Amino acid sequence: MQKEYWLLPIGALALLTFFVLLQIPIRRLYAGFIGKVIPEDFKFGESKNVPQWVAIANRNYMNLLEIPLLFYLICLIQYLTSSNDPLNFQLTWIYVGLRTLHSLIHLTYNNVIHRLIIFAMSNLILFGIWVNYFRKFLEFIFWGKKFP
Repeated sequence: MQKEYWLLPIGALALLTFFVLLQIPIRRLYAGFIGKVIPEDFKFGESKNVPQWVAIANRNYMNLLEIPLLFYLICLIQYLTSSNDPLNFQLTWIYVGLRTLHSLIHLTYNNVIHRLIIFAMSNLILFGIWVNYFRKFLEFIFWGKKFP
């Protein structure tokens, strides 16, 4: 496997993040157009006057800038070390899929239980990617097994 393939899931998650970022002004402008908000409602961020369907895009965007940082980091580590681990590569795509599903749920019907299940699954997958990578790293350090 070419090491550059590790950049693909990074790009996919970044694309999702930019899509969600674009939802913020779209929803804010539409809410203003239909008279649900005024500019002062955003003077200090989002006030209690901002409808939930407008504010949720900003919350989802912030969420995509939190724990996915660890996803970007592990993908970059695997890229820099020329990792040839098909399991972790598959898990990165599962993570991207789960985060995409999480955003879709959050931005549409927003069922908290569905969202929580998908969010928890994505975090477990991310944890598994890290554990698998460092398991191989420690095997290399202590037992001289092939790495990466």
